[in-house]
Amino acid sequence: MRTYHENAGFLAELELELEKMLRGVYYLGPLRDYPRSEYTRAGGDPADMGRRGEYAVAAILAARERDVKIPRGKGKPKLSLEEHVAYWLKELKLIDEFRVEEIKKGTNLYRVHVRRSPGSSEVLITDVGFGVSQILPVLVLCYYAPEGSTILFEQPEIHLHPSGQRGLADVFIDAIKVRKVQIIVESHSEDFLRRLQRRVAESVDIDQTKAAIYFCDIEKGAGKLVSLELDTFGNFLAWPKDFFGDPMGDIAAMQAATMKRRGITEE
Repeated sequence: MRTYHENAGFLAELELELEKMLRGVYYLGPLRDYPRSEYTRAGGDPADMGRRGEYAVAAILAARERDVKIPRGKGKPKLSLEEHVAYWLKELKLIDEFRVEEIKKGTNLYRVHVRRSPGSSEVLITDVGFGVSQILPVLVLCYYAPEGSTILFEQPEIHLHPSGQRGLADVFIDAIKVRKVQIIVESHSEDFLRRLQRRVAESVDIDQTKAAIYFCDIEKGAGKLVSLELDTFGNFLAWPKDFFGDPMGDIAAMQAATMKRRGITEE
């Protein structure tokens, strides 16, 4: 480009900006590591969570060592990364308490302790539902990534119950607000989408100008991204064919079957 085109001096600046942008991109894959009974702290700060979230606990410990405090909004006390994770795990109704503790001082071996509900016994993360370990790196990355980063998640809702999937939208909205990050999500969750629509309608922390939703369609054998525009009330202006299947058809068929069976029983 520089050899064959005049006035190409801007390319050097373009290169620097592109490199800067790419360094600010963080990715977490859809299949996360299994929980472990012990985690090793080797020192240093992880650059990210790893593709499978394998560095989530190391990131919590690195932030603890640097005494990182994350704001929560005007009038609210700042929290550590570990406290943010514990807060959202409780808000998502997955567990009641969460903490990372060294097995013995100086060993650099740590365990993740959780309490499923108030009054229950404290156990290791390996002894509770699989969803906790799967959502852990998602929560950590939201608040560990530097301000202004772009975070890419593939199916972050995996192994979460519907209520947890809805709450995940609130996690992302909060991270966008307090960390000034951009979050790109690939998801199959209707519950996640419905909560996002609701928050757009409420227009407190996010509105339709700050949310973009795309549907991946297949046209003539090729994938095509179709923009699903939202209005100010969180409604889609146009629906792709069979986007949500036919839930009303299922409900109507179930009711018809119920009435038919009751009629047969009464006869």
